[in-house]
Formats: sequence, structure tokens, C-alpha cells
Amino acid sequence: MFPLLRLLLLCCCVLLTSCVTQEVADDTRRGNFEALWHTLDAHYCFFDYKRQEYGLDWNEVYNRYHPRIDAAMTDRQLFEVLAEMTYELRDGHVNLYAAHDVARYGRWFDDYPMNQSDSLERKYLGTSQEYESAAGLKYRILDDNIGYLRCASFEVLFGSGNLQEVMRKLGTCNGLIVDVRSNSGGLLTAASKLASLFVNETTIGAYMCHKTGSGHNDFSAPEPIELKPFEGLRWQKPVAVLTNRRTFSAANSFVMYVKGLPHVTVVGDRTGGGAGMPFSSELPCGWSVRFSACPMYDRHMQCTEMGIEPDVKVDITTEDYARSIDTIIETARTLLSAEILKD
Repeated sequence: MFPLLRLLLLCCCVLLTSCVTQEVADDTRRGNFEALWHTLDAHYCFFDYKRQEYGLDWNEVYNRYHPRIDAAMTDRQLFEVLAEMTYELRDGHVNLYAAHDVARYGRWFDDYPMNQSDSLERKYLGTSQEYESAAGLKYRILDDNIGYLRCASFEVLFGSGNLQEVMRKLGTCNGLIVDVRSNSGGLLTAASKLASLFVNETTIGAYMCHKTGSGHNDFSAPEPIELKPFEGLRWQKPVAVLTNRRTFSAANSFVMYVKGLPHVTVVGDRTGGGAGMPFSSELPCGWSVRFSACPMYDRHMQCTEMGIEPDVKVDITTEDYARSIDTIIETARTLLSAEILKD
């Protein structure tokens, strides 16, 4: 029995050794740089798209940042260089997390007007006694019988009962404003749930692919994401969806789902994008990196990673802001009133 036991143990060691197919980088300055670059190289999903949009060359990025890594660097110096490398992807879903900071690319909204104000929002919603709130959705009827629904986040999955009550309250309105400005995303299921109010039959809202290998073009065939009609009161009248550059991730997906549907008009600024489902990994030093791993496309197979253009482009003017007027909301009200008269 003893020789047999030795043979079994030897076989187990061989099998376990054969399972190790990728070397683990050392916890050194160079090792962490290599780990980050190679993780993104193998799993990030928008390399070809970014190359077409602005000429991204990931190998050139490696050659440019590699000489900046030095064994004598402090943690903060290493973090700064690695963060700058991630910014080359121009993706708000790419973040590097350390104990002292989070690297976040923000030029997709920092370089543009805010186009949303909490002060103006309070004017249209009124006091806390004047609007109703359901699972984070704030809503009321404006004085021209236009419904106003503020969705500031998709971090909470509102239930069917919540949406049913919202529709019951706003159902008598002639038009509806859905304000998703500065909504940085959350649950994709919440975005789909809200979009279900605006379809009367199962509709393809988007497509998603999955990474199948380490090559930049290794993806599965596109899989449809279907929107199923809400099982309750649904909206049948004109609706304006308000957007700005901070409409991102799941909120970008919501706009992607509803743009082009009958009676839907997108008003405001281009969305911030964020059309990749994020995935997380860890570097040898314990820092974690989040990045886009599964690309999403609209129903026409167009990528919305860099944002979605509105149907009607409008900014909040300085003059209107000084008068406590939200130019984007007022433009939406005018458009809805014209649509109502036309119908």
C-alpha cells in the first residue's frame, strides 16, 4: 500500500501543478504595474472602440508608462502613475482603489456644464410636503398638468407597487418628464424596470457581449436584453427624458432603452456613457481595480460607451439660473405641450 500511496500523491501534485496556467506577478513596483497593464489588456472590453474613437494604442501606453516605474517609488507615487495609465482608457468605470484614494476619470463631465442644480430641483419639486416619494423616486404634478418624475439613482430596485402608485398619481397628466440628470447609475434591473413603463410589448432594449478570451476581439455573439411591459398602468402619452453629462452607467442604459420609443424625446446634454458592465480584480499589493468587461450596445448595435446624444440639445443658461429657472425642464414642458396639441 505504501508505494501506491506515494504514486497517488505524486499524481495529485502533477495535476495541481498543471492547473497553474498564469504566473502571479510579484508584489514589487514593477510587478504591480505589469499586473495592472496585463489584467486590463486581457479583460477590458473597449480597446478597439477606443482606438477608433480617439486612437488609443494600449501597447504604446505600456511603452510610455513602463519607464516611469522605479523600485524606489513610494506607494503614493506608484498609485499616481498607475492611475494616470487608467485614465488613458477615458472610462468612468475604470477605477483603482487604494487605502488613501480612488482613481477616477472624470473629464467626461468635468469639462462640460453641470446642467442640473439641486436648488432648481427643489423649486420644481417644492417642499417635502408638496412632492411624493417612492423607493427614491420623487414625483409631483406641475401647474400645467405635466408630471415630473425625478430619478436621481438606480441604486435601489423599486418594486412594482412603487411604480403602480407613481403611475396612478401621474396618470391624469397630459405629459411626463423623467429627470435622470446626474444619475450615476446602480442596478441595471432598476433601469429596465423603469423603462418597462414605456413599452406595450416585449421589445429589444439593448445587446450585450461577454469576453471569451484574452484577445481584444474575443467576444461572444451579441445577446439581446429584452424589455417586458410593466404589469400595471403604463405610460401612453408624450414623455421627455432629461439628461446631462453625469447621466452614467445604468442611467445611460435607461436612456439607451427608451430613446427612439414612440412619444419619447431625450432633452438636455449628451449622457456620460458607461456602457460596459464592470468587473473587479486585485493587484499583488492588495489594491483593487474595477473596469468595463462586458460591452453593451443599443438596439441598433451602436456602442454608447462615450454617451448618447439627446434629441433636443439644450443647456441651462446663466440668465435662467439667475432667475431660478431650469432651462432644460422648461424646454421639455414646451416640447410636451406642442406634442399634446398635435395629438
